[in-house]
Amino acid sequence: MPRQPSSQPTEVELQILRVLWEQGPSTAREVHNRLSENRDTNYSTTVKMLSVMLEKKLVNRDDSVRPQVFRAARSQQQTQQRMLKDLVHNAYDGSIGSLVLQALSSKRASREDLAEIHRLLHELEGGEK
Repeated sequence: MPRQPSSQPTEVELQILRVLWEQGPSTAREVHNRLSENRDTNYSTTVKMLSVMLEKKLVNRDDSVRPQVFRAARSQQQTQQRMLKDLVHNAYDGSIGSLVLQALSSKRASREDLAEIHRLLHELEGGEK
């Protein structure tokens, strides 16, 4: 039985979404121009990727204007939360604690990150900000 296509964005799709989050609604040409600043890509590839992303409901397209304008279907925060939820479920058997411990042990956290983590933990425990 064939595997269902993932609704999660691939790395290339995330690059396109980052462009849309930063620039806002954009034409395929505008997305391509921004992508080509950092990677060698063809315009036709960008158009194809936007078409795939439209099918996956990662982007919306305004067909009432020419050229057509694309926008991210979800905010960056919504997308990150959705991806994180799937990661916790699939890779960490639903354990947020395991994810956090793995993340903290895999790369040294900055003082600022640790301060923010302490602040958040204090807030979650019901303490004052």
